[in-house]
Amino acid sequence: MQDHTTAAPEARLIRALGVWGLAAGIINVTIGGGIFRLPSAAATQLGTAAPMAYIVCAVAMGLIVLCFAEAGSRVELTGGPYAYVEVAFGPFVGFLAGVLLWVVGTLALSAVTALFADSVGALVPALTGGAARVVLLVAVLGMYAAINVAGIRQGSAVNTVATVAKLLPLLLLVIVGVFAVKGGNLAWTDAPAAGDVARASAFLIFAFAGIESALVPSGEVKDVARTVPRAILMAMVGITLLYIAIHLVAQGLLGGALAGHPTPLAEAAGRVMGPTGRTLLLVGASISMFGYVGGMTLAVPRALFALGRDGFLPRALASVHPRHRTPHVAIWTQGVIVILLALTSGFERLAILANLATLLLYGACCLAAWELRRKNVQAGGIPFKVPGGAVVPFLALAAIAYLLSSITLGEWATAGAVLVIAAILYFVTANARKANPAVR
Repeated sequence: MQDHTTAAPEARLIRALGVWGLAAGIINVTIGGGIFRLPSAAATQLGTAAPMAYIVCAVAMGLIVLCFAEAGSRVELTGGPYAYVEVAFGPFVGFLAGVLLWVVGTLALSAVTALFADSVGALVPALTGGAARVVLLVAVLGMYAAINVAGIRQGSAVNTVATVAKLLPLLLLVIVGVFAVKGGNLAWTDAPAAGDVARASAFLIFAFAGIESALVPSGEVKDVARTVPRAILMAMVGITLLYIAIHLVAQGLLGGALAGHPTPLAEAAGRVMGPTGRTLLLVGASISMFGYVGGMTLAVPRALFALGRDGFLPRALASVHPRHRTPHVAIWTQGVIVILLALTSGFERLAILANLATLLLYGACCLAAWELRRKNVQAGGIPFKVPGGAVVPFLALAAIAYLLSSITLGEWATAGAVLVIAAILYFVTANARKANPAVR
């Protein structure tokens, strides 16, 4: 196993992210475009019992983030979950986790980037389709890439501003809409089947996912033993409460019309605030996705940096800018990949595959948290310890298994193919990595 204590590229990164900056990053990449669309999907699956899916997701994520909090307080390397799993189980399993991490971030970022282009096109028809769409995506991804190359502080500051901007219309809908909710629209008619709840919850994971990408810049976080667990718990409690409140207000305002509606929150805002409210939510959706793209542009390229640093991908990806001290090659490479996927792929398929990869990655990280505690790995300072640490990781795994029970055979086949290709890449690069080992 490689030495995780010294490294030329790693040591040159600046530790500038604190509790509030990291928490804002988690909220920013978690509250993306999904919450503006997924309430209608949950209602289609479960009707008025849809809040059950949010509760299942919240319970599962609560168990999972406890494991992330402990693992993140014990490992301070860039790569987040990739680094946690590698330190716990060695380079091969760590590499597979790193590939899953990058796949999750890339698919999710590409899906939301495509939705962002659609949303902007709905507001400004001149930017719909063709060359205008390409120019829009290149401009947005290029701008965010340039900001993040300029420095981690600049990227974090933009994320904090975007987080505040995206939350305002959502909070306004909840505050104003709660007074117009019709109680009858919230009444349950039938108890949903367990399989339906699992499928709806697995789909809603897209709205809860993001923590795994927000933690990738661990090598640029101050005092990880204190910062990571506090930021995770602060962000996830707020996100869960907001999601449940949003769905209940939308369901209470729209009733049966919520199921299948393409713009459910904008329609709900229109019911209570008129055309101005509807436009405000449409603009809010665009801002939210714009902020998500910014947050993920900060986080996802660090996975490429980590894979390049370790010799699995070209080492040029681990280059650090001589002046800004940021992984500039990885940032620009990731931007090009996302633009290509956003221009050629659809949201739904990308979201489903991202969810499957996310759940597999979460399972690996839960096991890693248990193993890191068993090995007493410490990054400096006193690590956070999960209450009931011997049991919580396995409860989290049980919750993940329940969500995975709804995944189709075709979706499993796609995930399996990705892991097989990753394993081949690992062994093909073995000799090159031995001849030129990564210095970390």
